[in-house]
Amino acid sequence: MKISSGAIAAVAVAGRGTAVADERSSNKSKASVKGSITCRKDIKTGDDISLLGYGCMRWPMITSDAGQKTVDQQRVNELTDYAIANGVNYFDTAPVYLRGQSERVIGTVLARHPRDKWKIATKLSNFQDWSREASMKMYEDSFRNLQVEVIDYYLLHAVGESMEDFNKRYVDNGMLEFLSREREKGKIVHLGYSFHGSRQMFDRLLETHSKWHWDFIQIQMNYLDWDYAESGNCNARYMYEKLTEAGIPVIIMEPLLGGRLANVADNVEEKLRNRDPQASAARWAFRFAGSWDNVLCVLSGMTYREHLVDNLETFSPLKVLDEGELEFLHRMAKLIHDYPTVPCTACDYCMPCPYGVDIPGNFRHYNKCVQEGFVDIKPESDNGEGYNSDMREFRRNRRKYLISYQRDVMREARANKCINCGQCIQHCPQSIRIPQELHKIDLLVENLRRSIED
Repeated sequence: MKISSGAIAAVAVAGRGTAVADERSSNKSKASVKGSITCRKDIKTGDDISLLGYGCMRWPMITSDAGQKTVDQQRVNELTDYAIANGVNYFDTAPVYLRGQSERVIGTVLARHPRDKWKIATKLSNFQDWSREASMKMYEDSFRNLQVEVIDYYLLHAVGESMEDFNKRYVDNGMLEFLSREREKGKIVHLGYSFHGSRQMFDRLLETHSKWHWDFIQIQMNYLDWDYAESGNCNARYMYEKLTEAGIPVIIMEPLLGGRLANVADNVEEKLRNRDPQASAARWAFRFAGSWDNVLCVLSGMTYREHLVDNLETFSPLKVLDEGELEFLHRMAKLIHDYPTVPCTACDYCMPCPYGVDIPGNFRHYNKCVQEGFVDIKPESDNGEGYNSDMREFRRNRRKYLISYQRDVMREARANKCINCGQCIQHCPQSIRIPQELHKIDLLVENLRRSIED
């Protein structure tokens, strides 16, 4: 049996954290979730790690007086304080998150809490400059931004494109040797990597375990990617089973696929509600992610307090899926897979677009409309290049789609502004053919306009 309630029941459960020193938000951050959060034991240190981890890629934003988007530090403080007060002790960030703001913001708030109340994970995100000098600076900056002397979990960020890229980014420049020595000295406690890529690349990277002795690996895992990973990515089932066999703990990213599994199509939503009227779609997804014994932590980017509260209730404590529920989610995954959505997780790695296109915003609007039944698109043929331009017009709600598109995506940021430069493709961890998908959306919008005019 792949999941075991007994194994999870035996895991230590963390008590709630102490109230925070910041008097301004202390009343808002007191523990209020019933029950204690489920934790997993770190096999290397013996520490209890909260099964729910806080992903710091989707913090709430505000617009400054200068018109710039910036992280709302006060709200981040309140969210983080509340999370820690309710037992969350794993925080995941990266130098590139939120256009470089994430590390500094989470470092500021965590410094207000005792160091033994939290673990920090960050990454070597040397996508643009693979030189040793730039990589070393990024590594050293992380310590300053996070205000720490030790990084608990350090990752090579988003590997999997090719072994050539892996070697250039981390091996040829000596960075991986350096990081291994830093682990030996105790500056890094755990060394691992986050993976996006094909099964072939997963296998090749896993072979390096004999040399580099990975302490953990972070993978995209959810009940859709379990058997239906898209855009050439490796199925999560395969990765999880291989990592478990190798004795390497798993950190899960994208348990909701960038929100897609929290906002499912109406017919899927109805089936989920019929099965458990009290559970949200997100709760089903998180229960799946947390039900596997070799999962150390499940990351969630919780922008709003209601998301945090719902997730805390799911994990305090976690109710492990039984075999019937697991089979039920496999059926739901097949239904979701059949919808022609774009597999975008809104990670923002493709941004900024040099021509101003809001790539995640266009995909988010399109996917939402597909799931709500506003879009009825069927290709005459699929030649492996995706949907062709000969698409049926909307059967219904055409005006709704166009009105919502005008509302949700600014004119200068719409799909028609894409010139097919292709700069975004190399940065997409989902391997989405972004210009092609944007062109499809542009054709759809144009066809809708013409159909209404006619």
